[in-house]
Amino acid sequence: MKKILIIVPDGGMLFESAGIADILTQANQLQTEGLAGPCYQVHVATTQPHQVIHGQSGLNLLADHRLHELDPREPLDTIIITGRGQNALEGTAVVDWLRLAAPHARRIASICGGALLLAQLLDTLQTEFPQVKVEGGPLYIQDGNIWTSGGVSSGFDLTLALVEEDYGFSLARDIAQDFVMYLRRPGGQLQFSRFNLRQTSGSGPINDLLSWILENLTADLCVEKLAEKVAMSPRNFTRVFTRETGASPARYVAEARLAAARQQLEQTTDTLDRIAEQTGFGSSINLRRLFEKQLNLTPGEYRQRFHIRKMA
Repeated sequence: MKKILIIVPDGGMLFESAGIADILTQANQLQTEGLAGPCYQVHVATTQPHQVIHGQSGLNLLADHRLHELDPREPLDTIIITGRGQNALEGTAVVDWLRLAAPHARRIASICGGALLLAQLLDTLQTEFPQVKVEGGPLYIQDGNIWTSGGVSSGFDLTLALVEEDYGFSLARDIAQDFVMYLRRPGGQLQFSRFNLRQTSGSGPINDLLSWILENLTADLCVEKLAEKVAMSPRNFTRVFTRETGASPARYVAEARLAAARQQLEQTTDTLDRIAEQTGFGSSINLRRLFEKQLNLTPGEYRQRFHIRKMA
């Protein structure tokens, strides 16, 4: 039996921890032949001085333990951190406890913002922790004994992967079928997440340029042309743009065009050639290439999944 500890912050989305616990409990219900007892023993811990975890929805969850009362040296199979928490003190408490507990756990996993706590644990996502490599596409990532997932519901995909690693494909498949879930969802997290183009924190030429780019996706948006619009050299422009937005100019333009194409596929019945022309891709071939690279889906498959069908 594998002992799992789920650390839940106050003020977050409780369906993360509840869903993970339900998946692991379902594994116990469907336990494979030959096992003497349950697959998992699941415990929920809070960093609060009380055992009531307040969810952002107004619902509450009663934790099994207060984190500070648990001995971090006690062996655990897996520690799962769901979310980042609402304040710095809570995050610091989790990181301090994890530093002591990590050597005694076989695996550590984070869901969504919990990855920021793991980054602190490693003393090193993007601008805050430059040594951490961030993968924007996959639903979850495994690097040795560290597992991280992208959005909140992708924690369920990660949990199924943990079950598959522990007890095999058949058990994970049976759980997915019982819960009417994909065992392995097609596409990555970008397919399922709300697209968010980076914005700068204040006014200025770069911020104004971002608005112009979004309104002129069919224009020539090469680095040289963009640099000319803000009266900078291409080299200096690239440096300033990347610093202020967190993305290179080419990456930002590609993401902006992809977001516009996604919206067109969701809300119109225009042909792929027409959408490619309107969003700056030039041809449906270029549109298809970026979709397959970024989302692991063709534009047609994306439209089939997400197109808004109007009621008659």
